[in-house]
Amino acid sequence: MAARPLIVVVGETGSGKSALAMTLAKKFNGEIICADSRTVYKGMDIGTAKPSKADQQQIKHHLLDVASPDQHFTAADFKRLALTAIADIQNRGKLPIMVGGTGLYIDSIIFDYDFRPAADPARRAELQKLSVEQLQAQLEAEGIALPVNDRNPRHLVRALETGGVPSNKQALLPWTLVLGLAVEREELRQRLTVRTNQMLEKGLKTEVEQLFKKYGWDCEAMSAVGYKEWQAYSMGMQSLEQTQELIINNSLSYAKRQRTWFKRNKSIQWLVGPSQAVDITTTFLNKLQ
Repeated sequence: MAARPLIVVVGETGSGKSALAMTLAKKFNGEIICADSRTVYKGMDIGTAKPSKADQQQIKHHLLDVASPDQHFTAADFKRLALTAIADIQNRGKLPIMVGGTGLYIDSIIFDYDFRPAADPARRAELQKLSVEQLQAQLEAEGIALPVNDRNPRHLVRALETGGVPSNKQALLPWTLVLGLAVEREELRQRLTVRTNQMLEKGLKTEVEQLFKKYGWDCEAMSAVGYKEWQAYSMGMQSLEQTQELIINNSLSYAKRQRTWFKRNKSIQWLVGPSQAVDITTTFLNKLQ
């Protein structure tokens, strides 16, 4: 069977992975699949650092704007759409390049996750009313082990819904190259500070106000970094400067969680710098010919 390669670029928010994916796509006749749990949503453009219209015109991007913020979009939904996109790109003789920072989305493809059954909406609604401590107590009462992230309400709820049964994970997908970008913390803070300033200049405040007016603060998509920080501001409890600093700090915290997730994946080839990626990709593709 002919090799059908897949290139994957991972890294924390603000690491430069999207720019690297663009470079690889231009060099190797590729198209980009965005593996990000927020850029899937329509209207969430500035706060998610969604690829610009100019970038999308240069290189075709897949899985942007495929759901409304009030829709429940899961990793299983992502996998289904991403596999379709990958096959489409390959069938047209192009190279699929998946890029993103949502670890579960990435792993669902490269390790061919077999996802657990969908949740019961009624029970989920009841569980979501409980505190972290109450969810932990219920897990203990039912004899279910706490998830790795035992302070994350969504992970606790999902553990209760599934009885603690994990998703099945396979070996790394054949003909897959996974590249990782990591940035030192101080440099990352500088990058995220610049990016947050640029988001504000582009109209992030207006974007958030429009989304809040249409979907409200309880919408799950509004819990994303870059959006949730504005709730206190909208209530007059926080200044613009405090909101800006909170976005930067929360982005750093999110980056740390991303880094922890990806460090567990021994299949990732970590790059000293972006320039390394072209050489590694060239060698990888030549081996498949």
